[in-house]
Amino acid sequence: MKNSSDILIVGGGLNGPALALAMAQTGHSVTVIDALPQGTAEAEDFDGRGYALALASQRLLQQIGVWDSVADNAQPMLEIKVSDGHAGQGASPFFLHFDHAEIEEGPMGYMVEDRYLRRAFASAIAAEPRITMLPNTRVVAQETDATGATVTLSNGDTLRGRMLVGSDGRKSGTAERAGIRRSGWDYGQTALVCAIDHELPHHGIAHQFFMPPGPLAILPLPGNRSSIVWSERTEMAETINAMSDEDYLTVLRPRFGDFLGKISLAGNRFTYPLNLTVANSFVGYRLALIGDAAHGMHPIAGQGLNAGLRDVAALAEVLTQAGRRGEDFGSSLVLGRYQQWRRFDTATLVAATDVFNRLFSNDNPILRAGRDLGMGILGSLPGLRRGFVREAAGLTGDMPRLLQGKAI
Repeated sequence: MKNSSDILIVGGGLNGPALALAMAQTGHSVTVIDALPQGTAEAEDFDGRGYALALASQRLLQQIGVWDSVADNAQPMLEIKVSDGHAGQGASPFFLHFDHAEIEEGPMGYMVEDRYLRRAFASAIAAEPRITMLPNTRVVAQETDATGATVTLSNGDTLRGRMLVGSDGRKSGTAERAGIRRSGWDYGQTALVCAIDHELPHHGIAHQFFMPPGPLAILPLPGNRSSIVWSERTEMAETINAMSDEDYLTVLRPRFGDFLGKISLAGNRFTYPLNLTVANSFVGYRLALIGDAAHGMHPIAGQGLNAGLRDVAALAEVLTQAGRRGEDFGSSLVLGRYQQWRRFDTATLVAATDVFNRLFSNDNPILRAGRDLGMGILGSLPGLRRGFVREAAGLTGDMPRLLQGKAI
């Protein structure tokens, strides 16, 4: 059967299109199969999240031709303040303060809303002749053999490629059909997400306030606006979400505080259940998983999309270099390099987010005293603090070329 494309990607969110653009730039043909109808994900009310893009992720977006389309709607993140406390009682006297001035490369990252990213990806893909986008289409069956992968679509068509990539979320059908099992658990928490208008400027400072039910992140957006990711126990989150806008703000205000003056809602409200789910393998026969299909984690450190883009950068580099050496880039040997590159980094990040959430999402007085002491010590050590800033910017570890701002 003739190949439809070199690579078939299942999932049209953010990571799948990023990989498609990266591979198209190195001369590969790509088909992206998206279950959503065309334009659905670009609507104002589709997804309320804003993403804290690490500096390394911004470099990748620049390299694949997406960044210039979102730059005007991106807010540089210049500082991060982390504190511990109770709603309405203010923060503990012990807190962490990270400043971009402690590194030489520039801002630690940028806040960009989902709607702008999706529109930029859609525009870049439409302009790339090597990419075929199939909206409103589902994969209902898949097979792999010694030379490639075949998928059967919901409209009855079949497509053939040299390999298959699953970028279809935490309940990845691609992984399930390949027999790849998952490990994880539910946190019993739900994230309440919205944008907030506030009276005073945020000065590019992101805040993470840890409270017993879960963390509240206040993330700067362009203008006097911030995105909030407010984690609550699921039962309480459902109660809060059912409230009117004014009652919702009444509950939020003592958690948010008054350091930015008066606050009001700036758009729709959203909820997202929080869980941990990690594929037991990131690769299968003629198959690789990226993004949430490989690992879905707690948003406590804002690293979900950044981790997915690290997958994209690593997989694109492994496949491209293998092809240049004359290797079969869909072979188990080549895909094993991708898994080896990403597995340890992912395991470390997943473990860290899980431990931080468990450590801080409680009101145990012994744990509270210990973590406050730890934050105080860390905040007083410039070397460790600088290391955390570099980690937040995505500038540590074995970085693929795209994350360094270099072409593959």
